[in-house]
Amino acid sequence: MARPVVLVGCGRLGSALVEGWMRAGPVTPADLIILTPSEKPVAEAARSQGARINPGIAALGEARAVVLAVKPAVWRAAVAPLAGRLASDAVVVSLMAGVSAAAVSGVLIAPTARVMPTTGVAQAQGVAAIWAAEAATRFAAGELFRAVAEVVDLPDEALMDAATATAGSAPAFVLAFVLALAEAGAARGLSPGAALALARGALRSAGAGAAEGQALETLIARVASPGGTTRAGLDASRDAVRQAARAAIDAAVARARELGSEQPA
Repeated sequence: MARPVVLVGCGRLGSALVEGWMRAGPVTPADLIILTPSEKPVAEAARSQGARINPGIAALGEARAVVLAVKPAVWRAAVAPLAGRLASDAVVVSLMAGVSAAAVSGVLIAPTARVMPTTGVAQAQGVAAIWAAEAATRFAAGELFRAVAEVVDLPDEALMDAATATAGSAPAFVLAFVLALAEAGAARGLSPGAALALARGALRSAGAGAAEGQALETLIARVASPGGTTRAGLDASRDAVRQAARAAIDAAVARARELGSEQPA
């Protein structure tokens, strides 16, 4: 049997990652150990395909990688069963906002990478910011995500909070704006159902071009003809949209830093 990957935590992000791995690899259920304090549907689906759920302590020492997908407030308790039990060549991949790689590696005594993926990894369409001090650790962590996400390397761990806000949190910001568009359409006479269907369709249309890597400015210009209705809407909302985006990113970055400062020594 290949050396397994241990996933600690199977909440929203952990479950999304397991779904992506089962869809696209590179981790197969047979190569996966999941540590979770409660029953999770995704974990049970993985178990049915060969994953191990909460096995004995001895199995944890086999791990080639440990992925931490728990809330920052509980991570020390969550990793306690792993402390002192990892193989000398194992790497740790932390998906936690606000917790430094040094803090994690200091407890688990293993090289640690930080990765912040979006929940789009469930559909193998995510994006993931990654940082690690050592090139080998960065590569090993990246290999766990390249099949399910576009991997963006960061040159400095200090940028992880901004990356968390810009990627990890931003899908919710985008969806909140789409919902607001639907509500605005309903206010102009559309039925709520029709307005929501149209706004969701607009999101799919926008995402299709963006997913192909086309420049966002080009995609905007393709829709916004000079003197047309789209251009009028863009001109009317430009400043408000930029201010809202800055406020959302700044607040998310501030909260990530608070989470880091709240961690016990």
